[in-house]
Amino acid sequence: MKTRITELFGIRHPIIQGGMHYVGFAELAAAVSSAGGLGIITGLTQPSARDLAKEIAKCRALTDKPFGVNLTFLPSLATPDYPGYIKAIIDGGVKIVETAGRNPEAYLPALKEAGIKVIHKCTSVRHSLKAERIGCDAVSVDGFECGGHPGEDDVPNMILLPRAADELSIPFVASGGMADARSLVAALAMGAEGMNMGTRFIATREAPVHDNVKQAIVAASELDTRLIMRSLRNTERVLINTTVERLVEKERVLGQDLKFADIAEEVSGIYPRVMGEGEMDAGAWSCGMVAGLIHDVPSCQDLIDGIMAEAEKLIHRRLEGMLAGSA
Repeated sequence: MKTRITELFGIRHPIIQGGMHYVGFAELAAAVSSAGGLGIITGLTQPSARDLAKEIAKCRALTDKPFGVNLTFLPSLATPDYPGYIKAIIDGGVKIVETAGRNPEAYLPALKEAGIKVIHKCTSVRHSLKAERIGCDAVSVDGFECGGHPGEDDVPNMILLPRAADELSIPFVASGGMADARSLVAALAMGAEGMNMGTRFIATREAPVHDNVKQAIVAASELDTRLIMRSLRNTERVLINTTVERLVEKERVLGQDLKFADIAEEVSGIYPRVMGEGEMDAGAWSCGMVAGLIHDVPSCQDLIDGIMAEAEKLIHRRLEGMLAGSA
């Protein structure tokens, strides 16, 4: 399948594995890229720029296909060494960067000078247009269904994607609620040039996370996520567990008086314990509503091959068949 996204990134299939904290390691990125998609290493999961350089080298040893690095720009008292991470990306020969969080404009000149293509994650049309204006090459449009941070507008992809298609000139991919061939074909129909999958790629054999995490996703339904930190305007969609239930109750009781310190125990520093050690109640961790569509733990190759084969059937048999039937 050829789209503007496959042409832009030099990949075979229009499927991207988004950056995910303590999930986007070299093993997963390489497996996705080798299967024809675009794998992404999560930059800030690495403790330092030197560690990121090692992870990039590891990924390069595992695949000869294009892969990218995610850099999330976050407000922080201890700002990460973004120039150092960018140098590691450039020195490592990476040609694709997924940016997220705050406006990446200050860091674009260095990336563009190195010939790097930038895709920025956005949760609204207005932010997507800003990404286009500052020089991003593509956008990942995240609907309200997504795991992690869906923004504060609460617009689902059935509306957000056609609106993005109406406004954008640069190519974009659909993110949030993406899991299978139906997701891909629907996204293409609404104007996207591919799809970004997060939660679906956690439940794969190559994802370097504890099996408890994968099985929790398989066992979950579309009703098993919760939105937290709404009153802090830092909304995050997470999988329900006993700790999240406690957090939600704190938010209910404190209301608009809630401070981050009140819930820090439930949200800070928990990813190594969840993803690495399988402590499913350690805290709140990002998961999309798409968990309701995930019923197995395949290899990345089998997952992507299956999606593309089924997408072709949907287009040529189901959709074209409907047109033939009307004729």
